[in-house]
Amino acid sequence: MSLDQRQVRNAFGRFATGVTVVTCRNHDGEPHGATVNAFTAVSLEPALCQVTLTRRSKACSYLDGAPFAVNVLAADQLDTAWHYAGRPRDRAPEWAEGVTAPVLTGTAATISCRPWRIYDGGDHLIVVGEVEHFETSDADPLLFFAGGFRELGPRGHAHWSASVDCPDLGWFGSADFAPLTAASH
Repeated sequence: MSLDQRQVRNAFGRFATGVTVVTCRNHDGEPHGATVNAFTAVSLEPALCQVTLTRRSKACSYLDGAPFAVNVLAADQLDTAWHYAGRPRDRAPEWAEGVTAPVLTGTAATISCRPWRIYDGGDHLIVVGEVEHFETSDADPLLFFAGGFRELGPRGHAHWSASVDCPDLGWFGSADFAPLTAASH
């Protein structure tokens, strides 16, 4: 069965994501960036994250065995997202030297990575990095949903503690547990 690519893209687009720019050095040692919204935390131990880039991107050829950074864009960095998505702006975003690779300034977070693995992802490559360093700010992130950029709305009233998955309360609250025995059935 062949799926319509536009319909697949629309279905995937129903999942709201953050917007990142993956930064590295090109073959001449100059900073390079690519806007990517396919970013995922993979593991806490070891600390791993992944980005997924189209095979056609220049960044794919630069990331083979190379360190990189994932720059989580702040809500006020829409121009930066467009700049590294192939629509350069008159004024290029500002770079800084990062721990593993060049980074962008003014981001919501920056995650500096060493190469871990690269996997085949069809028309994309899945690039997994081991987190070596990170920096966060209080800036709200830039979001992407249904083919458009978005911003966070006001914080809702629900708090994590209202969920049965709250790490402090969990499914069982403060219940004491004992192993099941034949008599307890």
